[in-house]
Amino acid sequence: MDHKTDILIIGSGMAGLVTALFIDPRLSVAIVAKESFANSNSMLAQGGIAVELEGEPEGRLSHYNDTLKAGAYLNDPEAVRLLVDQGGIAIKKLMELGVEYDRDAENKILFTKEGGHSRRRIVHAGGDASGYHTTKTLLDLVLERANIELYEHTMALDLLVEAGICRGATVLKKDTEYFSIYARKTVLATGGIGSVYGSTTNDLSATGDGLGLALRAGAEVKNMEFVQFHPTAFFNEESKSRQRFLISEAVRGEGAKLLNVEKVRFMPKYNAELMELAPRDVVSQAIYREMYDTWTDHVYLDTTHMDPKALEKRFPTIFATLKSHGLIMGIDLIPVSPCEHFSCGGIKTDLHARTNVENLYAVGECASTGVHGANRLASNSLLECMVFGLEAASDINAHAAAAPLVEVKYPAPVPSYSYNYKPIRKKIGDYMDEHVGIVRNTDGLVLTLQMVDTVLQNLKKYPNLTKNYYETLNLATTSKLITEQALARKESIGCHLRIK
Repeated sequence: MDHKTDILIIGSGMAGLVTALFIDPRLSVAIVAKESFANSNSMLAQGGIAVELEGEPEGRLSHYNDTLKAGAYLNDPEAVRLLVDQGGIAIKKLMELGVEYDRDAENKILFTKEGGHSRRRIVHAGGDASGYHTTKTLLDLVLERANIELYEHTMALDLLVEAGICRGATVLKKDTEYFSIYARKTVLATGGIGSVYGSTTNDLSATGDGLGLALRAGAEVKNMEFVQFHPTAFFNEESKSRQRFLISEAVRGEGAKLLNVEKVRFMPKYNAELMELAPRDVVSQAIYREMYDTWTDHVYLDTTHMDPKALEKRFPTIFATLKSHGLIMGIDLIPVSPCEHFSCGGIKTDLHARTNVENLYAVGECASTGVHGANRLASNSLLECMVFGLEAASDINAHAAAAPLVEVKYPAPVPSYSYNYKPIRKKIGDYMDEHVGIVRNTDGLVLTLQMVDTVLQNLKKYPNLTKNYYETLNLATTSKLITEQALARKESIGCHLRIK
């Protein structure tokens, strides 16, 4: 049976939850989550949220300049200005809802520093579990709202678009129930693209679904070539597994150093001013170069000059995870290497999170707001979710009543059948790791594009009404978008490093 709602939100991470919570309670909201509501990249975020909480002009200008510099000045200045001007307001609104951040003995909020920041401005929760604590609080609030209906284990397959106007989406629940959800306004909040690569710090449910949905609906995408690789993912015997454990940049913010396998500190020769706290693209590319020069597959994060007890208190999740692998922060060197982490591009939106498709919005990592430019500044991602989630909610509240709820015809279900898509996914991941990673060249990009074109042709030839099929289709679509735009951008800038 088909369903109707005023507002359809696809995705249950922080961006989707913030949007839902600030929509007028007189409007009905449906949130669709492909997995359980506990599965999202927001839940995994460690470091914190970059914000000038008091909002003084000097601090906001500093945050603005740091963001532009990290993004190689390819950012949209107006989007960055909105982010830093509204950031403190957004955080305070969430704190009023019950979100708590770490405080000192005098009950003052604690701030840390991360790469690319000129001052300490990052708030955190649970030490190194900021995303979990913030998202969990928001989810608990959503569960209490009478106007919000939740659909778990329900995957959005395609947007319903008629004459350039989005009317909702077709969905598949638990691979058995195929139906449509009609809506006045639809919000894509599907998160990242990590599973396009062979290994990632993302939740493995991040298969680029929002990009697949948007592209098939006629929405514009931009800056897909800018894929950020986090410098310090934990490296061990399991590092070739799909999901890597992240070691927060905040560890370097508190004083950790980077050493090559010869135990030599190397960041001063790549950025003498910021060293380990240079922007992520600079640090990841430096680590890549050190690994290349020393014929190794990792470097070391050195915390041996730091107090283990203080580290355990400040980074309880990281400390416990490393301890489970026989390493003690403050005593042992920690092997690390870069890993896919964040998509700086995505579905093109304006300052109100609107796409070029009428009644369709995009928020969070799946969107390209213009904030990040060629490389994201550390801890700006959750802030972006908050600020643009609020912008989307505000615009929806102002215009939803005038948007009619229209039922449109949608495709009859295709047959479903059992098929193993794992070899296809592995092939995509292997090619992306090899040719569309930290370093790219023309031959590798062309080879990857040829491969993914063949995959897409075969997938479209044999449609299959299963979650696995649509995830694979979205992975291939996203891979093509990244590779095409990487091939089109000839110069090296930010996350995008081209070599001959």
